[in-house]
Amino acid sequence: MKKQVKNNVSWVGFIDWELESFHGDDYSIMNGSSQNAYLIEEEKTVLIDTVWKPHDDFFVENLKREIDLKKIDYIVVNHGEVDHAGALAALLAEIPGTPIYCTANAVKSLTGQYHHPEWNFNVVKTGDSLDIGNGKQLVFVEMKMLHWPDSMATYMTGDNILFSNDAFGQHFAVEELFNDKADACLLEKEAMKYYANILNPFSPLVKKKLEEIIALNLPIDIIAPSHGVIWREDPLQIVLKYAAWCEDYQEDQITIVYDTMWEGTTQIAYRLAAELSALAPATRVKTFNISKADKNEIMTEVFKSKAIAVGSPTVGNDVLSSVSGWLHFLKALKFKGKKAAAFGTYGWSGEGVKNLQGYLRDAGFEVIDASVRVNWNPTEENLAEVKGMAEGLI
Repeated sequence: MKKQVKNNVSWVGFIDWELESFHGDDYSIMNGSSQNAYLIEEEKTVLIDTVWKPHDDFFVENLKREIDLKKIDYIVVNHGEVDHAGALAALLAEIPGTPIYCTANAVKSLTGQYHHPEWNFNVVKTGDSLDIGNGKQLVFVEMKMLHWPDSMATYMTGDNILFSNDAFGQHFAVEELFNDKADACLLEKEAMKYYANILNPFSPLVKKKLEEIIALNLPIDIIAPSHGVIWREDPLQIVLKYAAWCEDYQEDQITIVYDTMWEGTTQIAYRLAAELSALAPATRVKTFNISKADKNEIMTEVFKSKAIAVGSPTVGNDVLSSVSGWLHFLKALKFKGKKAAAFGTYGWSGEGVKNLQGYLRDAGFEVIDASVRVNWNPTEENLAEVKGMAEGLI
């Protein structure tokens, strides 16, 4: 069932309430998600994106109920990833030869994924436009690395709608579609989680692209991303959020992250949380066991933090595999402007803390000198050292 977005523009996507993970299992879904596709019915009929491959039959059959597929004049593919272009093959089996408008890189990704070089590709770049009748045009804006090299956004004149694809989206299911109908707290949480875990590595490009979009001086009444809510009430609020988030964002928060074998490292983590809270009552302190907490939720808290502390016992001359895997993800997200400290226990060789400090430096953190390294389980004397590490993080 299509739902009106504005005038002759409708949403024709898929809301997935049961989705639990994305990008394989690399991104956790807590509140459902959506794949947003849009149908424009002016003098020309245009489809903006499709849906994920598992829902391609549903998508095509739903479109058939709403419109004669042969009336679709153009298909715009803002991004070739399978969650947006997964129904293209099923759709084009019904309407072969329909012109596809996309970037040059999207031609590469679509051909590589779906193996249909015969599709009617029409390459566009920033500033190119497509007349859709009734005095309206689609204007294309390349969005390279937000978050693939093939990404672009499409702006519809007249109705002033920015179809932003992955930018400004969230993995968040809202049956009523619009931001003013969503739970505001959950919406902000999911928007930040999406930015922290997917877009943060590209923050310098986000900043540059925001400046470019602003320089185009386009009136924007609606921002329609490819996941989550459609921003119609004060749509530029999410643009302002991105402008803040791309500037090495942090709040007055410190996050403690650790794993443990026999609870010795846990004792240090808990003592550190208590010391931080005592020294800086206004600072928010959060503590997570890597093996028990969701990694994407943890990374969102790291994104918000001005400093972190990471703990692990020494195992096999290094750290626990759960911690090393988490640190690999941490490095990939390219956080900047944050301090870090390391702590842990050991029984024999004791390299863990030193290795942690090296991993944190490699991940772009300013590692403080103070650390806590305890042979076997900590004594009260050992735990007294935690205060110095806490002072270095505040």
